[in-house]
Amino acid sequence: MTKTAGIKGSAVVAGATDWSRVRETVLMMELAVGQIEAAMRDSDSSVKVLTDTFTTMANDMHLITEIARDLPDEERLSGARKTLIASTSNLSVMVSQAIIAFQFYDRLVQRLSHVSHSLESLAELVSDEHGVVDPSRWAELQVQIRSRYSMPEEVEMFEAVLIHGMSVHQALQNFMERMKHRVDDIELF
Repeated sequence: MTKTAGIKGSAVVAGATDWSRVRETVLMMELAVGQIEAAMRDSDSSVKVLTDTFTTMANDMHLITEIARDLPDEERLSGARKTLIASTSNLSVMVSQAIIAFQFYDRLVQRLSHVSHSLESLAELVSDEHGVVDPSRWAELQVQIRSRYSMPEEVEMFEAVLIHGMSVHQALQNFMERMKHRVDDIELF
C-alpha cells in the first residue's frame, strides 16, 4: 500500500491507494490559479508594449495633424494637406478602437484576478477539514469573494447565482446579453 505522506503532487498519479479527494481538489484548484496567473503575467508585457506604441502613435498623429493644418493654403499643397488630415483622422479612429480593446483587456485581467483569488480562498477552505463543514466559514468566503468584485457585472452574476438561485448557465447568458449593449459605456483613458 502506497502512502501519501511523502508524495508531492497528485497522489492519484503517484499510484497512492490512500488518496484524498479533498487533497486532489485543492491541488487542481491551485493549478488552475497558477495557470490563470501565468497567462495574465505573459500577456501584461505584450499589452504594455502595445499601449505604449499606441500612445506614441496618437501623439505623433496629433503632431502631424497640427503640422498639416499649419501648411499654407497654396494650391500645390492643398491635396497633400487634405490627404494628411484625412489619414490622421482615420488613424485616430483606429487608435481609439484599439484603446477600447485595451480597456476590455484590462477588465478581463481584473476578472481573472478575482477568479484567481476566489479559487485560492476556496482551496484554503476546502483543505481545512474543520472549516469545510462549517457553514459560517462558507458564508465568510462568499462575503470575501463578493467584496473583491470591482465591476457591477461581477456582483450581479454573484448575486444571481448565490442569492437568487439562478443557474450559472442562465446568469452567464444574462451577463453576455448585457455585455452586447455595453460597448458605449467604455471609458477611454
